[in-house]
Parts: sequence; C-alpha cells; structure tokens
Amino acid sequence: MAAGSNDQSVESPHESPEGSAEDPAGRIEALRAEIRHHNDRYYRQDAPEIPDVEYDMLVRELQRLEAEHPELVTDDSPTRTVGDAPSTAFAPVTHSVPMMSLDNAFDRDELAGWANRVARGLDLDSAAAPVGYTCELKIDGVACSLRYENGRLVQAATRGNGRVGEDITANVTGIAVIPNTLANKRSGKPPAVVEVRGEIYMPIATFEALNEAQTEAGLPRYANPRNTAAGSLRQKDPSITASRGLAFWAYQLGAVEGGPSLAAHSEALDWIAELGLPVNPERRKAATIDDVAAFADRWLEHRHDLDYEIDGAVVKVDGLTRQNALGSTAKAPRWAIAYKFPPEERTTKLKAIEVSIGRTGKATPFAVLEPVFVGGSTVQMATLHNDDQVRLKDVRPGDTVIVRKAGDVIPEVLGPVLSERPKGLRRWKFPTHCPACNTELVRPEDEAHTFCVNPVCPAQRHARISHFASRGGMDIEGLGESRVALFLEHGFIADPGDIYDLPWDDIAALDGFGQTSIDNLASAIEASKGRPLANLLVGLGIRHLGPTGAELLSSHFGHIDAIMAASVEEMAAVDGVGPTIAGSVAAYFATDEARALVEKFRAAEVNLTGPEASSEPQTLEGMAIVVTGSLEGFSRNGVADAIKARGGKSPGSVSKKTTALVVGNEPGASKLSRAEELDVPILDEAAFVALLDTGELPASS
Repeated sequence: MAAGSNDQSVESPHESPEGSAEDPAGRIEALRAEIRHHNDRYYRQDAPEIPDVEYDMLVRELQRLEAEHPELVTDDSPTRTVGDAPSTAFAPVTHSVPMMSLDNAFDRDELAGWANRVARGLDLDSAAAPVGYTCELKIDGVACSLRYENGRLVQAATRGNGRVGEDITANVTGIAVIPNTLANKRSGKPPAVVEVRGEIYMPIATFEALNEAQTEAGLPRYANPRNTAAGSLRQKDPSITASRGLAFWAYQLGAVEGGPSLAAHSEALDWIAELGLPVNPERRKAATIDDVAAFADRWLEHRHDLDYEIDGAVVKVDGLTRQNALGSTAKAPRWAIAYKFPPEERTTKLKAIEVSIGRTGKATPFAVLEPVFVGGSTVQMATLHNDDQVRLKDVRPGDTVIVRKAGDVIPEVLGPVLSERPKGLRRWKFPTHCPACNTELVRPEDEAHTFCVNPVCPAQRHARISHFASRGGMDIEGLGESRVALFLEHGFIADPGDIYDLPWDDIAALDGFGQTSIDNLASAIEASKGRPLANLLVGLGIRHLGPTGAELLSSHFGHIDAIMAASVEEMAAVDGVGPTIAGSVAAYFATDEARALVEKFRAAEVNLTGPEASSEPQTLEGMAIVVTGSLEGFSRNGVADAIKARGGKSPGSVSKKTTALVVGNEPGASKLSRAEELDVPILDEAAFVALLDTGELPASS
C-alpha cells in the first residue's frame, strides 16, 4: 500500500464509547490516565503494552475531544507534554534546548494539511509553493542528545519529558559508532559546544542474532528492535550495553557555540557528518509536498531493504530562518512532521493455540487469531516458535495479544496485553502426541524443538511435498498446499518423486480440473525438470541445508551421485559448508528412502547435474565484490554470475571483508556510505570490467 493511500481508519480496541458524547469530561480524564499509563510503560519501563498505532488512536481521540471542549484543556495534558518523566535510576540532565516531539500525519490528506499550515505561516500563496523541505527516514529507536565540549563527549542523555532526561553517558561511550572526540574538517578546531540529537537503534541483523541466542538458551525472545535497544541502553552495567551492538543516526542540532554559520537544516546535517557523527545517507531535499510524498512512497515500498527499522518519514522545512518564523507549539515544532507508515504491530484476540507438523517432523505451535490487518495484509495465524516461547511469553487462548508482521516475515505473536486478560484463563499445555498421526512427540535433549518421529506421518508427508513444489524448491506453479492435500487424499502421490508420474486421467475426473488447468499443471511440472540441481537439493528439505549450501555442493561436486558418494569430511571441506550441513546431508542420502527418491527423479529425467565448471580464469578467487546500482553492460543477475564465474563472491552488503564496491546508475546511498566509512575501494563500471579481466584493483582505489 502506498503511503499516499495509507488507510488507518480503524477503531481502537481500547476505545470505549462510555462518556464520549454524554460525559466528555469523564472520557477526557479516562483517556489522559490511559495515555499516561502507556507513556510510563513505553518511556520508563521499555515495555509497551500496545502497538504505536493504537497509542496514536488514543492520543487522536483526546486531541479531538479537547478541540471540541477547549474549556477542559489543561497544561499537563498528554497532548501538551513530551514523553514521560525521566527514570530515577539515572541522574537527571536538563536539556539546554528542549527535545520536542513531532506531530504525525497518517495519510496524504493530513500531509497536505500540514503543508497548507506551513504555507500560511510563511505567508505563501499556497501549499504548492516551493517551500523547500528536507526528507529523512523516521528511525524506530530511542531519542538521545549528545553534548560535546571542545570536541569531547561530556554527556549523553535521553529525551525524558523534553526538558529533563536521563544521564546515560557511561552507556553511550560503549556504542562504537558514536565518537568520543569530534573531527572538524572546516576549521580544524572543534566548536566550544555542540549538542547533537539523534536516534539510538539496534540493527535488525543484531536483533535477530540476539533472539536466536535467546531461543537456543531457552530464554524469552525480545519483542522488537526498538524495545530491545531501549532496554540495552538503560542497563546499569555499561559493558552489557556495549555488547549489544547498538548504533546511532544523528538528525538534528541542539545548542551550538562556536560553530559555522548555517542557513539550512540540510547544511546542518552535512556539518554533523563532517564532525564524524553518523548521519543517515537516505535523506533528500524536496521542493514541494508532492516531492515529499514521493520520497515517503518509495521508502514505504523499500523499508525492509534496510538493516534497521523505520516507521515513517520525517519532513522538515529546510530553511532555518523559515523554521524560526514558524516556531513551535508547547509540544512540537510547526516546521516538522512525521509521516507515519501503516502499522506492523496490532492487537487482536487469540482464539486458540494449535500445533503444525513440518517436513522434518518439527512440531510448531501457532496462534489462531481473530483476523487483524497488519503489515499490509490480513493476518489470521501467527507463529509461536516452540513450547518454551509459549511458556515464557505466557500467552493463553482468550488473551488480547500483540501481533507483528514486517514485510515477508512470518507473522509473530509478541506477547499478551496482561491488563486485558480475563480472569480464570488457563495456561496452554503443549500436546504429548502428534495431532496428525497420534505418535508420541519427542523433545531431544538440549534442543528447543519437539518432533514427531513417525517417518510416515501424513502431516510430514504433506509438508515435504509442498516444500518440494514451492518457489524456493522446484517452483511448480499450480501445485500448492491444497492440491498436494487433494492428491495425497486420493493416493496419487506419496513422495515428491510421484509428482513426475501423476495419473492425469484420474485427476481429470476430479471437480475443478478442466483440460486447461491440467495442461498448465503438466507444463509446470515438465518445466521443473530443468531446474538447477541446487533447487532440487533445497526441495528435498534436508535439515540445515539452505540455498547457499545447496549451491556450493552442486557447484563443487557437479552431480547428485557425487554428493551421495561423498564422505562427511569431503563435503565439510567445501568452503562455506562445514560439518553440520555435511553431516545432515550425508545422513539423509544414507537412507533407502532418499536413494529411492533419487531414482524416481532419474527415471523422470529430472536434472541431476550441477553447473559446469567455469571456463573463465579465476581472477577473483578469494574476493568479495558488492555491486550497487545498475550497470550498462550487465543484467542484475549477470553481474553476480560474472563475479562467481571468476571465483569471487557477490554478497549483498558491504562489510570489512568486502574487496570492492562497484557503483552503477542510481546506487544505494547506504552501501556507498558504508564503503566510505570502511575505506573499501569504490569502482565504476570500467574499473569493474578491468578487475574481471586482471583480478587487480586500480592503483588509485
């Protein structure tokens, strides 16, 4: 859904009609109390009970009622205050320049309404006038102010209530990307005082690794990167904060003494970067509000391409003189607004907890939910991971739960809203027997997962065949889960090999199968025979073997027979495979069932041969080449193929191990910025072509 058509006109599950019309004063007080409660949970306890969108609905209702009844407005209303009172666990810090909040826009009309107010405030003819804006990503993290005196970091503080925050200096000094000493490329002399405001966040890769470790240790999974970053930042032991891999993006100046003369916010961001602080590269200047909306629409579509979470775009009037002319309300500047994206977390009712059996026999609990629109689609089921996580989260059928769906990630239940739990709800217990075949479930020692060990379990059989036909496997269009279930029910298939010997006359007798649908399915099955060997290996569903490992094995051994004949040691010796994958693959192909399946594939003339050894000289052996943007002489896949054919690797992101970054048309600013930060050589297309031929980087790189 484009940001311009963002529709969030849904009722809050916390909204009560009582008092809304007949007793506005009572409803206003109830709303203020509830919002203050959620402020405390969010800002001080780092344990919010409801998603942002539902908090925003409460605030909006309060704003509407206060606008309708101005005689009931008070100075301490949450609509006129920022954040929450700082925690007493840290020393207080008074901000020399208040850290304000931002007003929100949730759709294109509200964004246009803000632009109209800006135009009126600047005495411009209309909102279409070229005001001049700076567009930035709205990082979902923790606001922080850094104070440097004579170039040295002397204090770091949270926002708190906007006037007084918490002193977190000791913890912030352990965040690697925040410099303790500033550079100053303009004058060589650091300013006497400079305060830089920004957002501390946890990268997604760091968050996922942390949650993986939690799961393996049988500990509760963290809810989301923002809350985890906030909790990490408020550790009493700074070494724990330092170990959490937090990062920082600067977005604003506070107090400055001795700095350069700046005319625009965009200039201020450039100067902050010159001082050595990280400034998000994905920022743009925009002349009109239509340009702003285009920026937001693009990042709504690409938000999951980033290694950090964003929940919208921030738009600021660029000219500092114009900012001063517009001024601020008691809570927020009039010259800036947050354009919020659709929510990726919502609350709904947990109707039941059931267990699914996967292709390896793994028994996974999942939530059956009252349908809720979240993350761009309607969600009715969500994962609960394993028995330990259900127990640690303590979610129970009948609970109101928080559901998260981000991009293509499987929806997940984060936890219950305990304040709404009905009395008498019983804890859910993991079943002792497989729901599909009634075999006793087994949990291996030192493992977090439970398994059905019956090799002929119908649920496992269905999952294995569905996985084989899926896009990540043999990509057989038209053979989805429902058709697999139908063919299993009628005895047409028992394993993936039977897909290539279907009884078409019997299938034609089934409802819903006309000649066209049969021809389409037969053509898709025939086309799958030519898929690469790596796809076949992935489709077999061998535990621990993913697409990368499958590609490495197929490239190294060249044929499935060679893989089946290889020892564990021979497979583990392949760079990138290792003993765990090798042991799992060897154990799989040691079974009679696996070998019989391969013979079915051979009889059906399914491709069993890996890619031929490259005839290209191995000029890039041991190199990792990252490409950003489009190259005129290569397709997107062709660039990676050219690198791999010469023995190199083509990872998707820049790291310390990157040999060079190749930059084409419309490159990604984040990769370019990361390469500059790590001093990775940057090549244009001509230099890349020379590198392919010679294996040598240009002398000037």
